[in-house]
Amino acid sequence: MTTASHISNRIIEAVMAQKLAPGARLGEQQLAMLFDCSRTIVREALTHLAARGIVTVSARRGWYLIEPSREEAREAFEARRVIEMGLIRCTRDVSKAAIKQLKSHLTREKAAVKGEDIGLRSFLLGDFHVCLAECLGNNLLADTLRDFTARTTLIAMLYQSSHDAAQSCEEHVRIVQALEKGDLVLAEQLMQAHIGSVQAGLQLQAAGGDPLAQLRSALSPLSPTKAKTAQELHTSVRKPGPRPAKPPEESSTYLGALL
Repeated sequence: MTTASHISNRIIEAVMAQKLAPGARLGEQQLAMLFDCSRTIVREALTHLAARGIVTVSARRGWYLIEPSREEAREAFEARRVIEMGLIRCTRDVSKAAIKQLKSHLTREKAAVKGEDIGLRSFLLGDFHVCLAECLGNNLLADTLRDFTARTTLIAMLYQSSHDAAQSCEEHVRIVQALEKGDLVLAEQLMQAHIGSVQAGLQLQAAGGDPLAQLRSALSPLSPTKAKTAQELHTSVRKPGPRPAKPPEESSTYLGALL
């Protein structure tokens, strides 16, 4: 039988794979049909995700994935920096089994970076941090990092991250190499630099900038030349021809194609 935990985990995985975008609507009825369960179970799953800061609810509009603000984006990266650097700092030693598991994850990461499955690549790059916490023996922080990674994935989608996937993978490799050598100080420094470079790749507006810049640009009057061209296009007579075929509905609008 489908549980609320199963549904919430699938939604988190879809977010980390960039299959669900910021602000995406999560309809209770659609999810209930998709998972063949009651809306009560779906509502329980979404309530848990709301408590974890992944979804938000409106009394009239329903459930939606969050759309983090720039300030929330900054706070999310600060929280990840504190958690992940602190996790490494508190580690005494890393077992051979943990290193083996991390290397196995890196092997899949490298294959995904070279492949064409963007969803798998995105998921594995984010899941590295969850895997690291598990390998260092802290499942509680692993669960926390899973939520923060989902949030930062939404942030990267919303603010068009330019941080390259191959660069992320290489930075992960260097962190694991430092852990394998027992150089925890270097591993911590590399983690700090890695999170910083990911955050730097976001196209966030600098503090004190014009918050209406994009809207101001979009609604500015057309120049005389552009206005004339637009008027000519509007008033031009088109020759009659066959009506274009109706475009097929995008499968991505159905949750079943995303989760």
